[in-house]
Amino acid sequence: MLSGEMSSSMMLNRVGSSIVFPLHGNVYPAGYYNVTLNIGQPPKPYFLDIDTGSDLTWLQCDAPCHHCTEAPHPLYQPSNNLVACNDPLCASLQPPGDHKCLDPEQCDYEVEYADGGSSLGVLVKDVFLLNFTNGKRLNPLLALGCGYDQLPGRDLHPLDGILGLGKGISSIPSQLSSQGLVQNVIGHCLSGRGGGFLFFGDDIYDSSRVAWTPMSRDISKYYSPGFAELIFDGKSTGIRNLPTVFDSGSSYSYLNSQAYQGLLFLLKKELSGKPLSETSDQTLPLCWKGKKPFKSIRDVKKYFKTFALSFTSGGRTKTKLEFSPEAYLIISSKGNACLGILNGTEVGLGDLNVIGDISMQDRMVIYNNEKQVIGWVPANCDRLPKSKSNSI
Repeated sequence: MLSGEMSSSMMLNRVGSSIVFPLHGNVYPAGYYNVTLNIGQPPKPYFLDIDTGSDLTWLQCDAPCHHCTEAPHPLYQPSNNLVACNDPLCASLQPPGDHKCLDPEQCDYEVEYADGGSSLGVLVKDVFLLNFTNGKRLNPLLALGCGYDQLPGRDLHPLDGILGLGKGISSIPSQLSSQGLVQNVIGHCLSGRGGGFLFFGDDIYDSSRVAWTPMSRDISKYYSPGFAELIFDGKSTGIRNLPTVFDSGSSYSYLNSQAYQGLLFLLKKELSGKPLSETSDQTLPLCWKGKKPFKSIRDVKKYFKTFALSFTSGGRTKTKLEFSPEAYLIISSKGNACLGILNGTEVGLGDLNVIGDISMQDRMVIYNNEKQVIGWVPANCDRLPKSKSNSI
C-alpha cells in the first residue's frame, strides 16, 4: 500500500489512537444520521450520510454540476489533484473485468444505491482535517468522489454527500489504515434520542464485553454476520438461512418475504385481545393505534415481544442480535405505534435481510476489518467516548 511513504510522525500515531465524530439525525422523523467532515484547503464543513453499505465517499461538486440535489452547504469546489485511471483505488470502483480508461489522467466513477439514487463523477484527492483522540490533528490527503450528476433515491433528504464506510480499499477508513493512521476498525453508536457518534480505530471499546461474530465470506461484499435464524420470544420460528447485512445507510430494517410474513403473523397473534387496532398512517405500512395517542414506546412496550436473529459464529456457538420493541417500533407524529421492519423482497432486496438504523440504536456496533469480525454491545450513545489509552 503506502507503507513505504510513511513519515515517522505517522508511524508514531499507530500506537493506538482513534478518531471520534459526533453524529446528528435520528430514525424518525429525519430518517438518517449524518456526520460533519471538514474537507479542502481551506477546510469547509460538509454533512455526509454515514453508509456502511457502500465504499466511496463523495461530495456534490461544482465541476460544474450537471445535476445536484438540494444540499445544506455550497457545492464542493474540487481540488486539481485527480486520481489517475490506473490507480488501484479507481479499479476497485469499477465492475470486475470492466476497467476501461477513456482518459488515463482521470478516474470516472458511478455508484448506485438500493433506494434508486446514484452519483456519477470523477475521483480527486483532497485534505481531510481530522482530530485524533491522542490530541493529534492531522490533515491526510484522501481520495473522494467529486459528484457532478446525482439522481435522488426514494429516501431523499438534503445532503452534501455520502461517507462510504464499506470494506473496499476506496473507503475513508481503509485509506487511513493504509497510511498507517488508524486500525481499519469502524464503529457507530446511534442514540434512540437522536445523535450519537461514529469512530475509526480500536481503542474506544472494551473488546471483552462485546458479542463478536465472524464476518461472512459468502456475503463478502457487505458487512455480514452470515446466515440467521429467526427467534421469536425465545423460541425458534423454523425460519432459517436468512442472509443478513448491517447497513447504517438504511433507516429501517428489512426482512425477506418469508421472514417478514412469519414475523407479522407472530406479532399479530400476540396482539389479539390487546387494546390495539391496526390503522392507516402515511408514516409506515403497518401501524397500530390505542385508545389514546401513544407518547413513547414505553406506552406500548408491554404488548410487543422481543425477537432475535441468531448467527452461528464458528462451530456450535451462536451469537444473538436481540430486537426489543425499541429496535423495531417508532411512534409516529399521529401517536400510533408503527413497525419499522419492512418487506425487503417488495423493494428489490431479493433474499437479503438488512439490519438498519432502527435496530442498531443504543448499542455500539463495531466492524473490525483487521480481525474480520462484527460485534455489538448495549451502550450509552449520548456521551462521546474518550480513547481507552488516555481515559482514567
